[in-house]
Amino acid sequence: MCGISGFIDFNKKTSIEVLEKMNRIMAHRGPDGEGYGIYESDKAKVGLGHRRLSIIDLTAGGNQPQTFGSLHITYNGEIYNYAEIKKVLETKGHVFNSHSDTEVILHAYQEWGSDALKQFIGMFALVIYDEAKQQLFACRDRAGVKPFFYYFKEGLFLFGSELKAIMQHPAFEKKINTDAVAAYLQFGYVPTPHCIFMDTHKLKPGHFLTFNLQSRQYHIQPYWNVYDAYNKPILNISLPDAIEETERILTSAFQYRMVSDVPVGVFLSGGYDSTCVTAILQKHHTDKIKTFTIGVPDAGMNEAPFAKAIAAHLGTDHTEYYCTEKEALDIVPQLPFFYDEPFADSSAIPTTLVSRIAREKVTVALSADAGDEIFAGYNRYDYMVRYGSSIKKVPGFIRKSAAAMMDLIPADKIPVFNKKYLFHSRYEKVKSLLKEPSARNVLMSMTQQMNTKDLTELFKDSIQQMPSYFDSKDLKPDHYSVLSYMMAVDYQTYLLDDILQKVDRAGMSVSLEGREPFLDQRIIEWAAQLPLTYKYNKGSKKFILKEIVHKYIPAAMMDRPKMGFGIPISAWLQNELKPFVELYFDEQFIQKQNIFNNDILQKIKTSFYHGKIERAEKVWYILMFQMWYDKWINNN
Repeated sequence: MCGISGFIDFNKKTSIEVLEKMNRIMAHRGPDGEGYGIYESDKAKVGLGHRRLSIIDLTAGGNQPQTFGSLHITYNGEIYNYAEIKKVLETKGHVFNSHSDTEVILHAYQEWGSDALKQFIGMFALVIYDEAKQQLFACRDRAGVKPFFYYFKEGLFLFGSELKAIMQHPAFEKKINTDAVAAYLQFGYVPTPHCIFMDTHKLKPGHFLTFNLQSRQYHIQPYWNVYDAYNKPILNISLPDAIEETERILTSAFQYRMVSDVPVGVFLSGGYDSTCVTAILQKHHTDKIKTFTIGVPDAGMNEAPFAKAIAAHLGTDHTEYYCTEKEALDIVPQLPFFYDEPFADSSAIPTTLVSRIAREKVTVALSADAGDEIFAGYNRYDYMVRYGSSIKKVPGFIRKSAAAMMDLIPADKIPVFNKKYLFHSRYEKVKSLLKEPSARNVLMSMTQQMNTKDLTELFKDSIQQMPSYFDSKDLKPDHYSVLSYMMAVDYQTYLLDDILQKVDRAGMSVSLEGREPFLDQRIIEWAAQLPLTYKYNKGSKKFILKEIVHKYIPAAMMDRPKMGFGIPISAWLQNELKPFVELYFDEQFIQKQNIFNNDILQKIKTSFYHGKIERAEKVWYILMFQMWYDKWINNN
C-alpha cells in the first residue's frame, strides 16, 4: 500500500517542487521511498508522484512511477492474482523485468485497456498516463478499499490518495461545500462521490475516469456494480452445498491476502468475522498466524479475553495489548491530520491503537470488515425483518400518535433503560421508524446522527440534501427484498465511507497496510445469490458464516453479544475532552467561522452538560468538524 498524487496542468505552472510537497505530506503512507515523473506536451504538463510502502518485490523493480512504452503509472494497492495474469500475458509475448504487480498492471493495460480491470482481484487506486494518446486513466477498486480524491478547476486537475495532498497545491481553492458539511453531520462522513470542498470529488468504487488532454474533458464510467450480483436469480442450492462452496471461495480470497514479501498478521476481535478469517488461514498454514487484539479496560472496551481464548484454541501467535485510557485520549488531537476530511466514527481511536501494536511485528494486517454487509450481520437487519412488516400494518395515525408521545417523553426520563448504552440514540431511531417505516428510512434513521430538521436549524444558510447511494434504484423489483436492499446500500455507504476510510487512515498513520479479505468481489457475487435464509435464518444473523466458524470453534465459545469498538464518548466529553469542547464551541470561533447558528450550537452543548446525554454524539460530531476546520482552514 502506498500514496499517490499528481496533476494535469493546462496552464503549465506546476513545478516539481509543488509535486514533491503534495507527495511528501503523505510520507506515512509510504516511508520506504518516493518517486516523480514530469511529462510535458504542447497541451499540458502532467505530473505523477508516488510514496512507496514496500510489500511485493522489495527491490528497485517495484519503484514508481514506472514506465512501459508510452505508459506511465503511479499506483496504490495490491493485485493479488498478478502472478496468474502475468502468465497469461507471457503467452501473448509480454516480457517482464521485475516481480512486481505494478509492471503486470502496465502490461495488462496495454493489452486489454480498461477491460484489464475485470481480471484484477485486489484493492487499488491507480493512474496511468498514456503519453502517446495524450490520455490519463484513473480507476478505483470495486468496493473502494483504496481512496482517490480529485479536483478540477480553471485548467488544473489534481488527484491524491488523501485530500491533504491536493490541498498542498498553491492553486487549490479551499472553499467549503456547506451541503457536504451538513451531510457529514448527518452521517459522520461525507458520502461518495462528494467532498468537503467545492470542485473536489471522490472517484466512485468500481469506476474509472479517462481524461483527454486534447479536449480538456474527462469522462467517468462504471466497470462493476454490486447490484449486478443482487439482480441475478437466487440459486437453487442445498445448505450443505452452499456451506461447502462458500468456504471454498472464502479460503481462496483469504489465501490471496497472504501474498506478501513482508510479515502479515490478522486483527482478531473474537467475533465471527475475524475468527472466520483466522480459523481458515490457520487451517491452511503450518506456521502460526500472527494475530493482534487490544483492550482498554478503563474505557469499557475489552474484547481481549475472548480473542485470547479463540487464539489459544486455533493455535495462533497471539499478541494482546492493554492500552490505558490516556493512550486512547492522546489520539484525539491527531485525528484531524490523518482524517483530513471530517470524520466522526470514534472507533478510529481503537483502530489506530491496534494498528500501532500490529506494526511493531508486521507490515500487513488483515481486517475482517464487510462480513456484516455481505452476510446480514447488523442488528438493523434483524429489527427490520422482525418488526418492519408488523409496524407497517399498524395504521398510520396510531404510529404517528405513538411517535408524538415519545417526543413528549425524553429518553433520559425512562427509568432503568436510560442507563443502557446507546439507549438514547436508539430511542430516537424508533421514533423515526414509527413515523415512516420504509426500508430507506430505517437505514437513514439507523445511520444518521442529525435529521433534516436538526440541520436546518443548525446552519446559518440554507442547505440541500446531497444525492447518495441511499437513493439508488438499481435493485430490480423482481429481485427486491428488504434485506437485499439494506445490505446493498450499506455496502455502498456505511462500509465505503465509514469503515473502509477508518481502516485505511488508521493503518496508514503507522505505515501499516490493511487488507480486507471479505471484499474479494467473488464473495459478494456469490453471497448475493444465496437464499436469504442462508444469511438470516429465524433470527440468526450471518447464519452460513456461523455454520462455517462452528467447524473450527465450539458455538459455546462464540455465544456472546456483539461488542465492537465502543468508545465512552459521553464520559470523555464530560471530563477529559471538555476543554476541547469549550475551545471549539466558543462563540467567537463560531461567529468567525460563519457556518453555524451559534444559538443552536450552544443549546446542543448546554443541554448535553445539563443531563441530555443522548446529545453526546451530536457534540462529538460537531467537535470533530471544528477540530478539522481549525487544522486545515485556520492553521494551514
